Amino acid sequence: MLKSRAKYSLGQVVRHRKHPFRGVIFDVDAIFSNTEEWYQSIPEDSRPAKQQPYYHLLAENAQSYYVAYVSEQNLVADYSGEPVDHPDLDDLFGPFEDGHYPLQVDLN
Repeated sequence: MLKSRAKYSLGQVVRHRKHPFRGVIFDVDAIFSNTEEWYQSIPEDSRPAKQQPYYHLLAENAQSYYVAYVSEQNLVADYSGEPVDHPDLDDLFGPFEDGHYPLQVDLN
């Protein structure tokens, strides 16, 4: 039996370790749950293991807003205290407070 515990939580602001983007976590998969095609599109020398939590982020960089799917090993907590400006944040979260976004929707 696989035992996996997510390091980061819903509403937490995180940054990618290698790429210049940050975002707010809105969902977590205990292990990789995207398509094999998506996984194979990652260069083999930087492809993360599937047996770890993967996070869905409302992400932003200097040019755009998007949804990202990132392995736990490629994330770090963002302690900048700066809010994220993704336009979909209000659909899921309340106002930014104390470094995170409180969840404002019911979970299944």
